[in-house]
Amino acid sequence: MNGKDPSEETATAKPVRRSPQPAQGKASAAAARRAASEARRATADAAADFAPAGRPSDVFGGELRRRDIFSLLVLHLITRTDGGASYGNQLIEQIEGLTRGIVSVNPNTMYPLLRELESRGLVDGYWEHPEKRSRRLYSVTPAGAAEYERLMHAMEPFLDSIVESITLIKREVYGNGAVQRKKARAARKR
Repeated sequence: MNGKDPSEETATAKPVRRSPQPAQGKASAAAARRAASEARRATADAAADFAPAGRPSDVFGGELRRRDIFSLLVLHLITRTDGGASYGNQLIEQIEGLTRGIVSVNPNTMYPLLRELESRGLVDGYWEHPEKRSRRLYSVTPAGAAEYERLMHAMEPFLDSIVESITLIKREVYGNGAVQRKKARAARKR
């Protein structure tokens, strides 16, 4: 990459016929070209699809990660799985499906978490086909079931506070629905 904006390269790649202009006219023409280039960039930016900043899993970073949200979710998903056992990629897919893609858990997060839960005696890990290295399945132990219950009760007030915070942000930004939009339209017409 040469550091130039691709739209500027395209604009400068075309031969431009210039007629002699006074100094003021040249400055005015240069300003017009800059404005046109900025307008093209602004139009391209506005047309691009909105994509939130950061990775999807950032939503559950920081405080939520420290609050055991992923441990709770993994224990929950394993518990409700038919057969009572799950493997890492299955859990990753279930979390992404459950959150409609908002939370995307990296295997480099999931597998260390599963190993930690296993070392704490909260899940049992075993190979699907012990004679060869295949999928490692995890099932919740009695200690894991007790931890799941503890986390469920401990996390609920915190998760409620997150829901409330997001609701307040949405209400602040978007107002109280149709009444606020109607007032805003009326104010613009004045």
